[in-house]
Amino acid sequence: MPKVHDRGGWPTEEPIDQSDHNLMDWERRVDAMRAVLGEKGYVSVDEFRRAIEGLGDERYESLSYYERWAAAVEVLVVEKNLLATEEIDRKAAQLDAEVT
Repeated sequence: MPKVHDRGGWPTEEPIDQSDHNLMDWERRVDAMRAVLGEKGYVSVDEFRRAIEGLGDERYESLSYYERWAAAVEVLVVEKNLLATEEIDRKAAQLDAEVT
């Protein structure tokens, strides 16, 4: 069985919607974080892909495209000791509190 990231339109046989869509602000920010980490030499494309593939089938399938990217960025910045999980969680809680 192919790995979770390499199954095309699975679980259905429907074609994948490849049309462009307007990105939400948070999606643009995730892309920007990934780009900066790469440009600064902190994370390679191969490391980024490994982090996405390493999310595991269940988690991978439960996340949208950019949610996978965000999860991979978090994995990598923690692995590289750029940020601690606690710092990320604290900031996420602060942002949630500001929204509600």
